Amino acid sequence: MAHHHPQSSDVVARLARVEGHVRAIKQMSEEGKPCADILLQISAVQAALRKTGEAVLRDHLEQCVLSAEPEEMKELLMELKDALAHYGR
Repeated sequence: MAHHHPQSSDVVARLARVEGHVRAIKQMSEEGKPCADILLQISAVQAALRKTGEAVLRDHLEQCVLSAEPEEMKELLMELKDALAHYGR
């Protein structure tokens, strides 16, 4: 089910930056750049993905869970619980 979230454009922009950053890391690896530099860039991508995940989670809680009908809320919370179990791995 497609629906709009206030953070959608921010999430898409963040993911586009991450995508470009990952391509740059791949190029660094192909060019034999120092491992420490590559690891630093990987860490930056991980932080950017974490912040993107936080924006998606915030939107989900505010737009989906809090606005759900009571009977739907339990299902949404169970789905969120499952997603978070995978997210932290």
